[in-house]
Amino acid sequence: MVDFTNKYQNQLMKKILIPLMLVLAIGCKQEPKKALTAQAIIDNSIADSGGKLFDDHKVTFDFRDKTYVSESIDGQRVFKRISDLDSTTIIDIKRGDDFERYMNDSLVMVHDTMAVKYANSINSVHYFVRLPYGLNDAAVNKELLGKETIEDKEYYKVKVTFDQQGGGDDFEDTYLYWFDLKTFKPTYLAYDFHADGGGQRFRKAYNERYVKGIRFVDYENYKPKNDSSGILEIGQQYNEGGLELLSKIELKNISVEKN
Repeated sequence: MVDFTNKYQNQLMKKILIPLMLVLAIGCKQEPKKALTAQAIIDNSIADSGGKLFDDHKVTFDFRDKTYVSESIDGQRVFKRISDLDSTTIIDIKRGDDFERYMNDSLVMVHDTMAVKYANSINSVHYFVRLPYGLNDAAVNKELLGKETIEDKEYYKVKVTFDQQGGGDDFEDTYLYWFDLKTFKPTYLAYDFHADGGGQRFRKAYNERYVKGIRFVDYENYKPKNDSSGILEIGQQYNEGGLELLSKIELKNISVEKN
């Protein structure tokens, strides 16, 4: 005789076990979600802002009364600043750690102290224009501080410091960046500085535009009304009206071309 009870039990067990095994198999294939790191946020931000286009394209723009040029020459990044004073054209060139000044195409000697000052000024302008690209330089240290709300919107808040080796003359400065949770674009940034008596600055990006795949923004540049708070609290100072507009940083006549 056929044992219908056992046959029914076997069929029932199959109906239960097969779906259970499928669920377990799918569960084993799913890797646990990795926590987002400061490095991942910055990598995404750089990719969205132009990525490697920064390396192989020449960028020219006007800032205030000067023209700035960033280009690669013989595999090295070269920053230039061009000023016209009456009948004299001054071209300042920063190539690595070297600085040169030309006046009407003639090389002129510049005292070391002034050469450092001019080179730092040129580097600073290009640094902010190229952000967030420079945040992957070897001397940069990044730390995700969590999330913070500015102007009723939540952002990733990342702290950036610099190693002394390769970090430039201002390696002791601390920077903060607020990245959009979805696009990873840096909407706000802040920094403290120690040169010229020191201080703090907070910048809000606006007028975003892409030129041949590279993102450019202008900034509203703020300073604290008083210096009683540390740099980590400057975002909340902005929310509470504790900052005042110092200037606007506007780029004009932007040109991007392949090197």
